[in-house]
Amino acid sequence: MATDDSTTAPEERSRRTSGARPWVVLLGFVAAVAVAAAIGGLGVQNTTETYQDLQQPSWAPPSWLFGPVWTVLYLLIALAGWLVWRRVGFGPALVVYAAQLVLNAIWTPLFFGAGWLGLAFADLVVLWFLIGTTVVAFWRISRTAAALLLPYWAWVTFAGALNFAVWQLNS
Repeated sequence: MATDDSTTAPEERSRRTSGARPWVVLLGFVAAVAVAAAIGGLGVQNTTETYQDLQQPSWAPPSWLFGPVWTVLYLLIALAGWLVWRRVGFGPALVVYAAQLVLNAIWTPLFFGAGWLGLAFADLVVLWFLIGTTVVAFWRISRTAAALLLPYWAWVTFAGALNFAVWQLNS
C-alpha cells in the first residue's frame, strides 16, 4: 500500500520501488494502458471503414496511421506513469493520470460506436485539459515523465481539430 511520501523516509521510498517490483509495476502500467485501448475498441467494429466513409478535411491522415501512432503513444503514457510511481508511489498525480485514461478509453465508442461526433469532441476537450493537468502534475515530480506525455498531448490536440472538422462536415 502506498504511503504519503511527504512523511516517508527517502530510503523507505527507495526500498518500495527497488528490486523486481518496479518492473512488475511497469507491466501493470502497460496493462492499464492496454486495457484503456481495448475498452476503446470493445463493441466497435469496422472503424477503418467508418473513418473512410466520413467526409473529412483535406488534411486528415490515412486510417492506417492511427494504429502505429497510438501504439507509440500508449507506450509513452505507460512509461510516464511508471516513472512518476517510482518517484512518489500512487498519489494525486496518478489519479489525474487515471482519469485521462478513462476519457481516452471512451472516445472510440462515442465517435465510432455511437456516432456521437459532437460528444466525442467534448470528450477530447476535457481529455486535453486532463492531459495538461497531468503534465503539470508530472512536471513537479519527474520532468522526463512530463516530457513523455507531450507527444500524446500534441496528438490529442490534432485529434481534437480533426474530430471537430469531421463533426462539422458530417452534421
